[in-house]
Amino acid sequence: MAKEWLTLGEVAQLLGVHPSTVRNWADMGKIPVHRTQGGHRRFRRSEVELWLRSQQPDGEAQRVEQVIQETLKYIRWQISEGELAQQAWFQKLDGDAREAYRQAGQALVQGLWRYLLSEKEEDLAEARSLGYEYASRARQFDLTVEEALEAFLFFRNAFLEALLKALETSGTQATSAWALLTRRMIVFTDQVLRSLVTIYTALVLKRA
Repeated sequence: MAKEWLTLGEVAQLLGVHPSTVRNWADMGKIPVHRTQGGHRRFRRSEVELWLRSQQPDGEAQRVEQVIQETLKYIRWQISEGELAQQAWFQKLDGDAREAYRQAGQALVQGLWRYLLSEKEEDLAEARSLGYEYASRARQFDLTVEEALEAFLFFRNAFLEALLKALETSGTQATSAWALLTRRMIVFTDQVLRSLVTIYTALVLKRA
């Protein structure tokens, strides 16, 4: 039986977002949260699930969500194995590092998914957190800044290709959906790129 009370990290895993995003939502009152006597954030599972259902879109947005769900189906293979194993930067990594980058790719997909559906300003904090994560992993595993960018672009382009495939099969409403999703995707991934380059540069200077 699933436990009722969840930690911040467990809620982040349940929602598929970065823990800092859940922390921001809780502090802003966007998601139900409780505090322990020690000041720790705790979340009731039933409240989180109810909140998540309340965030589900309807009308035109439902058609956009269908496209995104198809996109997620297309991209799973590329992230788990497929073309990822053929990347030069990926072949430099050991087993633990490869798993870390697979998780980073999944986090990027989940972050994009949420922003494409909501376009909420606070969700851009997820993009900046992802940029930090990509930069930190690159320095940890001795990738150059070029390789760090290649790693991010691989996952970004895999998502874009999967999105195009989903739109091709989505019917007559693909044009309007494409315009909406492309604009949101550019905004989100630009934030990741800016954060990645800024943090990578700062880490290089700190180590020098």
